[in-house]
Amino acid sequence: MANIKSQKKRILTNEKARLRNNAVKSELKTAIRAVNTAVESTDKDAASAALVTASRKLDKAVSKGVLHKNNAANRKSAISKKVNAL
Repeated sequence: MANIKSQKKRILTNEKARLRNNAVKSELKTAIRAVNTAVESTDKDAASAALVTASRKLDKAVSKGVLHKNNAANRKSAISKKVNAL
């Protein structure tokens, strides 16, 4: 454990950020899984609706600093290809 007061504060804020980042990543996985299940069931309407929500969540994750913008762009591209292939 650190002795410096500012470092103790930093440890606490890092833990909050870590928990928040894990929650955001978990939501992303769930949203992308919803797109994939809709694609597997060949439901075009559900897939496109799930794609919109997943894209928004990916953009939010980038703005919060959880994901890099290129990583999010690659993920959006991948799920878009799947939905457009229907």
